[in-house]
Amino acid sequence: MKKQSVMFVPPLAVALLLLAFHVAAPQAAPPQAAMQRVPDNPLKSAAPTQPLPYSHKTHVAMGLQCQFCHTNPDPGRLMMFAATSTCMKCHATVGKNKPAIRKLAEFAKSAKPIPWVRVYSVLPGVSWSHRQHLGAGMKCEMCHGAVSEMEAMAEVTSVTTMGVCIACHQQHNAKTACVTCHAWPR
Repeated sequence: MKKQSVMFVPPLAVALLLLAFHVAAPQAAPPQAAMQRVPDNPLKSAAPTQPLPYSHKTHVAMGLQCQFCHTNPDPGRLMMFAATSTCMKCHATVGKNKPAIRKLAEFAKSAKPIPWVRVYSVLPGVSWSHRQHLGAGMKCEMCHGAVSEMEAMAEVTSVTTMGVCIACHQQHNAKTACVTCHAWPR
């Protein structure tokens, strides 16, 4: 019989793993978020203050799809914010006298991007790609919740936690080895 070595795992690491798997435990999704596949964020963080008010609810109700505003340039890690020229395709005439739209037009005229505050951030040390997940058939709502119902975007799901990622990978028979998401030190 071959003797196996046992690795010592510090108590803090064990506690963090248990917390991550507790957060990943299945929860009943609210009726408005039927497509959501990850648990709600237990911290209930408020939406960050943005340089311009923006309602996903209003824009989605008008028929805009996520990809109209959010592009995914190479290498596919981040979804980008809409260029002001994209916004101005409609807002050159729609709501052009509203203060927020006048401010938007100023950004467009200056050719400066709007300094949006990113709501979800991938943690340092994690190799992650929107492109791979979209290519696997994931939809925005599955990870970010009922964005189409949000007046202001907030971190409503716990999608950036390791336990949630592992649970989702297990549910979809995707790789769960550490190197799938983390590069080992060289």
